[in-house]
Amino acid sequence: MAEEFTPEERAALAPYVTNLDGPVFALVNLPEVVKGALFARYSRSPKSLRRLFVDEFLGVGGLASAASRGAPDTDAGTRRAEQLYERVFVEYGDDSVAQLGGVHLACEGASNLLTKILEWGRLMSYLEQSTRYIPYDDQPQGAYRYHVPAELTGALRERYVATLDRSFDIYRVWLPQLRAFFERKFPRDPAEAEGVYRTTIRAKALDTLRGLLPAATTSNVGIYGTGQGYEQLLLRMRAHPLREVRVYADLMLVELRKVIPAFLKRVDVAERGGAWSAYLEETRRETREIARRLVEPASAAAPRTAGAVAGEAEEVTLTDFDPDGELKVVAAALYAVSSRGDAELLEAARRMTRDERAAVLAAYVGKRLNRRHRPGRAFERTSYRFDVLGDYGAFRDLQRHRLLTLEWQRLTPRHGHAVPDAWRWRIACASTWR
Repeated sequence: MAEEFTPEERAALAPYVTNLDGPVFALVNLPEVVKGALFARYSRSPKSLRRLFVDEFLGVGGLASAASRGAPDTDAGTRRAEQLYERVFVEYGDDSVAQLGGVHLACEGASNLLTKILEWGRLMSYLEQSTRYIPYDDQPQGAYRYHVPAELTGALRERYVATLDRSFDIYRVWLPQLRAFFERKFPRDPAEAEGVYRTTIRAKALDTLRGLLPAATTSNVGIYGTGQGYEQLLLRMRAHPLREVRVYADLMLVELRKVIPAFLKRVDVAERGGAWSAYLEETRRETREIARRLVEPASAAAPRTAGAVAGEAEEVTLTDFDPDGELKVVAAALYAVSSRGDAELLEAARRMTRDERAAVLAAYVGKRLNRRHRPGRAFERTSYRFDVLGDYGAFRDLQRHRLLTLEWQRLTPRHGHAVPDAWRWRIACASTWR
């Protein structure tokens, strides 16, 4: 049914919705806290969203002034939204309303270690400046782009800076030489545009050399998340042992409160977020301590190595899997298109021949034309656990896929190192030229 509004109401409402009459519309020109509060109230009201906004957020008294302006009021409904959150979110503890407001946030100049902490959450969206496409041979403000921890002082700080400067110096010297090498190895096809070719060659060189960049290399990260996601992120960051992480948590909290203040009221309240962060810090410390006591120290264990120095060491080990996984996936694939129960379908899958089960899986997977054509959720019915030993580049590619359940250990040189094939060739040539 078409919603009926007076001419005054329509004029006041127009700046905030994409249409006034259709059953599908979007909210525009409103603060995130107001949009979230509207939906929170929506679930407990018989009114339509547009009627709810006019009656309870714009307010009858403000309609005339809103209509006369003909432009959105950025404060529309904010006071009403704050009051609603104070009651529902803070007092009642209904966290679900914090899923209704989101923020695009930029975190710049973050070390690679910090970027991984920022990108831990499964339900947020991230875009990180890539060392695969951005060269790091410049020295803005007279220094390479890397983070120097505030915890370092004196001679240790000097040694740290000298070591990182040396890594970047090597990167800077090798970059033009490696681009020349790839130009010789992959000459341009006359049919290929010069600009495309240059971009491809540069990407090959950067991709090969980025292994020289230390984890302290700084980057920029764009984040989109809900209030709930940001609250969880900040609680963890405030409990982190690295000062850089805690400093960024404070900076982020200040900026996020300019956009979604109501969602983040609990973060630094001593008995709420403070107690939560203290709990996270305590459990991490206690778990690490019990690991020291009960697990063989790394120095006493057989070393794990990767890549060029790996020898016979396993870099990928399947440590656990479900022997009935295939049967469960077949049963799950059939569930949505059948009226039979889960247990019945599992038993039916057991009675099938291998060819019959393969036919079910083939139909479910279908004809995938590219990697983005993903099969359905039936494949979540089973699980595999791998222990992966790899370099930092491989880790970053795995870490991006947040549908996986990832746990990672500290980045360390103790497991050895890997040398890319292109580096081997370059080293060999350098030796020959000498």
